[in-house]
Amino acid sequence: MFEIQSSHVLSFAPPLLLALVCLGFVRRRAELQAYAGTRQERTEARTHGSYEARLQHPDIDLTKCIGCGLCVQACPEEGVLAIDHGQAVVVHGARCVGHGRCAEACPTSGIAITLGDLSDRTDLPALDEEFQAVGVPGLYLAGEISGFALVRTAVSQGTAVADAVARSATIQADCTGNDAENILDLLIVGAGPGGLSCSLRAKELGLQFHTIDQEDHMGGTVASYPRRKMVMTQPVELPLHGRLPRLTYQKEELMALWESVSKKNQINVEFQVNVTDIHRNGHNAFVIETNKGPFHARNVCLALGRRGTPRKLDIPGEALSKVAYSLLDAESYQNRRILVVGGGDSAIEAAIGLSEQPDNEVTLCYRKSAFFRLKYKNEQRIREAIESAKIRVLFESTPDEITPDSVRISTGDGTVELPNDDVFIFAGGTPPFSLLEHAGVSFDPKDRPPPSDDSANSRALLWALCAILGCSILMAGWYLRYAAYYDLSPALRPASSLHDWLRPSGPFGLAFGLLACALFLCNLSYLARRSFRIGQMIPGSLKSWMQAHVFTGLLAFLCVIIHAGFGIRNTSGGHAFLALAAVVATGSIGRYLYAFVPRAANGRELDLEAVRSRLTSLSSEWDARGRSCGAEIREQIDALVAPGRWNAGFAARLLALLSSQRRVRIALKRIRQSAKAEDIPLDEVRELSKLATRSYRLAIQIAHYEDLRALLSSWRYFHRWIALLMILFAVLHVRVALRYGQIDWNALFGFLGGAQ
Repeated sequence: MFEIQSSHVLSFAPPLLLALVCLGFVRRRAELQAYAGTRQERTEARTHGSYEARLQHPDIDLTKCIGCGLCVQACPEEGVLAIDHGQAVVVHGARCVGHGRCAEACPTSGIAITLGDLSDRTDLPALDEEFQAVGVPGLYLAGEISGFALVRTAVSQGTAVADAVARSATIQADCTGNDAENILDLLIVGAGPGGLSCSLRAKELGLQFHTIDQEDHMGGTVASYPRRKMVMTQPVELPLHGRLPRLTYQKEELMALWESVSKKNQINVEFQVNVTDIHRNGHNAFVIETNKGPFHARNVCLALGRRGTPRKLDIPGEALSKVAYSLLDAESYQNRRILVVGGGDSAIEAAIGLSEQPDNEVTLCYRKSAFFRLKYKNEQRIREAIESAKIRVLFESTPDEITPDSVRISTGDGTVELPNDDVFIFAGGTPPFSLLEHAGVSFDPKDRPPPSDDSANSRALLWALCAILGCSILMAGWYLRYAAYYDLSPALRPASSLHDWLRPSGPFGLAFGLLACALFLCNLSYLARRSFRIGQMIPGSLKSWMQAHVFTGLLAFLCVIIHAGFGIRNTSGGHAFLALAAVVATGSIGRYLYAFVPRAANGRELDLEAVRSRLTSLSSEWDARGRSCGAEIREQIDALVAPGRWNAGFAARLLALLSSQRRVRIALKRIRQSAKAEDIPLDEVRELSKLATRSYRLAIQIAHYEDLRALLSSWRYFHRWIALLMILFAVLHVRVALRYGQIDWNALFGFLGGAQ
């Protein structure tokens, strides 16, 4: 048998160990710098208003996050997510548009795309899990009006609505009596992605339906996008057509595809139909009043956009023909003097597109002091356009009057008049909420169903672990059944009558050895699925692959125990067994223990943010009262919290901890002196002192949680490298066994045949 000599270990272990230590220091330094950058980015995001999401955003369960970073890689929007304290955090929540790829990439089901805190949102309808308006049976909403803006989401919602109607159509038809044949099963209002998918699915299910739209073309909000705009869809199933495999389509491509699918499947949309009212008749069916007469239907799907009617500025001259509320083709505007009003993504994209045309002079008028909540790419592009003088920006300004040849604008420095040929106004729109409310749709947060319980996400893993537990109990029973053999020393086992059958190279032991190899090959396939490039071509969710990774790893370990005859020898096989045990230990302990410390650190970060927010609020009140010490006190508290938190080493943080009481006393003394000089009330000074002390203590806790997290973070690297070492030992063990193991293949095949 091949054995590792102690001289080999003594020769190679020191340089290998030192190399790993050096690499660890380098990685740790880079990690701390990255965390510091993330913290700075989150602070800037709060300042610029891009921290909180407008609608969708990723909700991260820190009890499940293992800091693999796959969600950060998967997100197509720049800067939404980052890693902080070894776990994923939201940085620019406003940039999230709900692609959901982060949730799909998470191997532990630790991310869900939600609508954030809806407790005070009165602009989102109350819908049940089938997208049916709460309290209004038969009235469904799909697409942007439901709060989700993605094309993929609209398609899936429209399909789900048709499925829900099909499940209830028979019952409702029985309730409508003899007039059932004159009433539609489903009226679909809107021919955007949600309405089109609902129409296609209704056609597929054989429902009696009709589709109407207020425009003269299909496409919904997408149709109003500028020419050649890239539309993110993600792979999605379109009923009666199949999968749209690409991640992005140009607007024209998507519109042509929808037109083709509609024509092929004879989806006849009635255009230029405006809905004015929705109510029920005596037969419990809906009456939809329109400019082209009423429609009667048992169910209604409102696949409407949120923009509704473009919001106007109500200023003189707004009715001139040169004023527009959307831009379809920037190339048709050349050698023009153009004013773009607004500061959202639509306004920025229009201004940039117009500035790229020959000889255009583009001015952007925005009522706020800075841009807020822009997509990362738009933020970068507008910054470059301003720096290159392609676009002139007037912040804190509003148009007062539009004339045929000019525009008068009020700014912080007075009024300016600009020569002008065209005006584009992007001030948002008036959503069709009044129509919905009159139809019975509630926007009261209290009427929204509570969030669904996602505890089922871990059910498959629980069953897998229960199966492993059952296998381990059977293994223990097997050991007790043949304890007379397994309790013998390796030297005495050959004399046993059971040895030829139970030894590692015997039919029973070898069968479990081969099963262990097969299981571990399956286990390693998780690495391919986890790869950002290769994984896209492999079916199945990463969560399922992660669960299979855990299951096959643990089951392979049990198989190896039986294969080894419940014993370890100083051979390549024994070394492979020990390495496998270390892999299982680092994987199991690290997976669950590692998540706790980062969660604690990030929890302290949230506490610290809340405390510092209160500090800022309190000191800002002093600024508003004309006291000058607010900024000075904030600087003193920042100086108290910052040292040794990110860039210093462990020794510096330990020294800061030992000197903490003295530093806190000195800082509080200075703060009280500053407050006293400004005659600040005593109760406010006391509150300030408590907040400052708590800020410092939280910062110290975070720093030392980070030290512990750094120590525990090594589990993943040990897990990977010991797994590689185990594979090398296993390959060597197989080679030695094939050459010297005296394997009776006929007995093995006979055993396997008998088992079958």
